[in-house]
Amino acid sequence: MPWTREQIAQRASLEIEDGYYVNLGIGIPTLVTKYLPEGKQVFFQSENGLLGMGPPAKEGEEDIDLVNAGKQYTTMAPGAVLFSSAESFAMIRGGHIDLAILGGMEAAANGDLANFMIPGVMVKGMGGAMDLVYGAKRIVVVMDHVSKHGAPKILNRCSLPLTGKGVVNRIITDLAVMDVTKNGLVLIEVAPGVSTQDVQACTEPELIILDQLQERQMDSPLVSAQGSQ
Repeated sequence: MPWTREQIAQRASLEIEDGYYVNLGIGIPTLVTKYLPEGKQVFFQSENGLLGMGPPAKEGEEDIDLVNAGKQYTTMAPGAVLFSSAESFAMIRGGHIDLAILGGMEAAANGDLANFMIPGVMVKGMGGAMDLVYGAKRIVVVMDHVSKHGAPKILNRCSLPLTGKGVVNRIITDLAVMDVTKNGLVLIEVAPGVSTQDVQACTEPELIILDQLQERQMDSPLVSAQGSQ
């Protein structure tokens, strides 16, 4: 059975190591703060000037002055600090972000990423993705495996305008986890009940299948980001 959006976020949370400085994109990535394994100290950074971002604000507890880079209501973990967006981008461009978990419209076998616009559709703001894909030490992309029309989103070559070239390290979808390598896309995990044939059938590039391919259940206990600080 494919992973849900929450389970994709939960799987992405396993990419975070203790002591990491992490930036999250909008959409599925913002759910990652809900799934931190207990005991890890993590510092979530938002490019609009927040270090120490907590989980999304609960309904009825929103602070209109406290939003993330996607203008969604968020919270501050104990010890969080606020600063200017200029300092925030200096942090990103200076290579101080260990991991960025971003959404994707398309990703390619060579690590290209398209996630900021569809031609002809108004873009309200590009956010910091273009800086993050080159400034962060590691890039993980989370998204549905196919479009709402059933078309592959993991391609030999992206058709949409690129956010960055050759920048993606790992792709996590509702079906599988794949690594971008110099030899091509390596399938390393699948969701429960999903076969390698299922994944290949909706993936344009030919996949390299690991001998030790893992079927992963997402059953970790949920711990809030505030509880882990």
